[in-house]
Amino acid sequence: MNTRPCPNCSGHAPFTRRHFLFGAASLLPVSMHAEEIAGRAVGRNSAKSIVFFNLNGGASQMDTFDPKDGPWNPRDVDLRTSGAITLSNRFFPSLLRKTDDLLIIRSAASWEAAHERGQFYMQTAHSQNPALAAETPHIGAIIAREKGASGLLPPFLSFNQTGLQGAKFLGGLYEPMMPPANRTGIATLSHNHFGSVQQSRDRFEKRFGLLESLDAPLRGNPPNEAMAAYGGYYGRARAMMYNDAVDQVFKFSAEDENRYGATGVGRAAIVARNAIRAKNGAVFFNITQGGWDLHDAAFTAATSIYTLTRDLDRAVAGLVDDLKASNDFNETMIVIMGEFGRTPGPLNSRNGRDHYRNLMSVVLLGGGVKGGRVIGATDANSANIVDYGWSEKRPIYPEDLTATMYSALGLDWTKGVMDTPSGRRYDYIAGAREGQYKPVEEIWG
Repeated sequence: MNTRPCPNCSGHAPFTRRHFLFGAASLLPVSMHAEEIAGRAVGRNSAKSIVFFNLNGGASQMDTFDPKDGPWNPRDVDLRTSGAITLSNRFFPSLLRKTDDLLIIRSAASWEAAHERGQFYMQTAHSQNPALAAETPHIGAIIAREKGASGLLPPFLSFNQTGLQGAKFLGGLYEPMMPPANRTGIATLSHNHFGSVQQSRDRFEKRFGLLESLDAPLRGNPPNEAMAAYGGYYGRARAMMYNDAVDQVFKFSAEDENRYGATGVGRAAIVARNAIRAKNGAVFFNITQGGWDLHDAAFTAATSIYTLTRDLDRAVAGLVDDLKASNDFNETMIVIMGEFGRTPGPLNSRNGRDHYRNLMSVVLLGGGVKGGRVIGATDANSANIVDYGWSEKRPIYPEDLTATMYSALGLDWTKGVMDTPSGRRYDYIAGAREGQYKPVEEIWG
């Protein structure tokens, strides 16, 4: 039965904007199939996984990966040059020994200069639009959808992140798993509350079977997206329980913990390492390091450039060393970036730096990236880009970086999805199919 308003029928109110919208909706195609291949772009397929270090708060390019000699530096900054790369030996002593692996992009920029919008943009490669937020998934969820969710672990893992966008309309199978990262692993993966572990497992299996039979009508015809996502993710969680291969991914030694820095970012990097080595389904790892919003006391606060760079340096260096030891480095792309840069030149009146979207630095390692190089150049104050360093002759935006990650994984970055809840087309990267944004091919040399 048609329950839509009928403005020309007796007894109905005059034609309104709501009636117009109902009428317009009726003109849409009845069947909107899963996805449309826009340009059939062919990715590089140089990597099997991506570890994304999210420097939440916006890291200063001048105090990290685009340092400049000047009065703004602390006395112990100790800038050193190795080949094409200059870094502070005080802040990045470990990465200075790995410059052959580093590719630094110094000509990146952002369209956003506010944290919430910048994080949304960085996580999705889309601008934040409240009307479309429920139809804008995290790039990790897109990767999960493209790579599939057939392994023991979910394809998308995230650590230390609040305000994560998640899979949204893509469904529960592609939601991120957000586990704790600690040496003892995840306590809820198994238990022995009912005698031995085997007895407990048998009882659990019976109870889970009963739950599935009772929930079958809801699972088969969920009343809303939240219920559908819950059903999809619940079954995946069940497959992880009482499984030693899964359990060992989340555990590590005290020696490893100390080598990676015994920090939140370090422990997350260890779990990512374990999952990459295990090759049991995890593909995209979001590791967030907060604290980079240093408007005040950038070098003297309890959380400062000193502590943040130290923790990041040890975590990334440990990850690189261990992935090389297991021959996984060349198939793992590591990306380090924040949502925007910080004001250039001298520190502000509070001895910190404010938001600056015109310029930021991004670091790439592994995954087929040709290291020992810098793309782009900035002026003496790190205020303006003087050489873009790539074919497009413009700043490199998060859309381009997302297209680069998709390409590295062999994905078509010009794809779009049609069967969204609203019926609007969702493009993986808006403007990509028209050629507005594209992978930075120069990273591969």
